[in-house]
Amino acid sequence: MTLPQKDRDTLVALRLQRAQEAISEAKGNMQMGYWRVAANRLYYACYYAATALLINNNLTARTHSGVISQLGVYFVNKGIISLEQGKLYRDLFEKRQTSDYNEWISINEQDIKPLLKPAEKFIAEIEKMINTNK
Repeated sequence: MTLPQKDRDTLVALRLQRAQEAISEAKGNMQMGYWRVAANRLYYACYYAATALLINNNLTARTHSGVISQLGVYFVNKGIISLEQGKLYRDLFEKRQTSDYNEWISINEQDIKPLLKPAEKFIAEIEKMINTNK
């Protein structure tokens, strides 16, 4: 992404803000028992954080699978992001795909609630990486 640094910093900050908003939305939907929507919001919370990290490092991806790939190549494979967190991100993507597009699969509390804390940790660690590199 060839943006001036000031614009890139603004975009990164906006993506991190959206990550926090999406986590709050996930929590609210969990409280109401909307597990499919919560799965969507958890994934998007991590997606916004992951894209913020890519943008911060002048990397781009055109698709959700591209974000997974770029995160793997530039951060997981180099040990900057743990394998566990890389797997979490892929798992959240799959849960989101299933919850959004497969009516025949049941998504419930046991599927989604255990993912909240790891997702919050994923976002916090990305925020820390970004803030450390400033």
